Amino acid sequence: MNSEHADFRASDADRAAVTKILEHAVGQGMLSLDEYAERVDVVLRARTRRALDAVIADIPHVRHDQIATTEPEVVKSWMSSVSRKGPWQVPPHLRLITRMCSTRLDFTSAVVARPVVHIDVDDHLSSTELILPDGASADLNGITNVGSSIDVKVTTNPPSNRLHVVVKGRVRFGSVTARHPFGTAFKRMLG
Repeated sequence: MNSEHADFRASDADRAAVTKILEHAVGQGMLSLDEYAERVDVVLRARTRRALDAVIADIPHVRHDQIATTEPEVVKSWMSSVSRKGPWQVPPHLRLITRMCSTRLDFTSAVVARPVVHIDVDDHLSSTELILPDGASADLNGITNVGSSIDVKVTTNPPSNRLHVVVKGRVRFGSVTARHPFGTAFKRMLG
């Protein structure tokens, strides 16, 4: 919830959003079923947004004020290669429309305005690769795929103040991969 509106009355939509975050936390093993039941009881009795914020204060989640509200930047490509690397400006909301393409978005040196980046994909016979810096996470659960592969090789829980990429859309006979740069695991082992 937005901190400047913390003392506003909580709506049913606010309660539903917090309940969804709690459900996700149970699914990720962050809360036991007993903790979930206790917190949902608090959510149902909450009168202000501040009370709802207190219920999820210790759970990493995508806050409503971080969700992109601007029009997405659109990248269209047919039978070609799309690459973004180095210090490129990452918009908060990106839409990829690709046909028989290879798309590679490297976030390791990118300039990111917000910690949460939303990507909508509309893909036919293409491959999309997201290269995320160490500590970043991705959620590819919003992708509907037909004859495709979706491969997540990074953390899926959004840590606070770290890059979190949320991908939604449709992939037909293609692939989407979210991974760290080669050698990241090896560097971690060496300390």
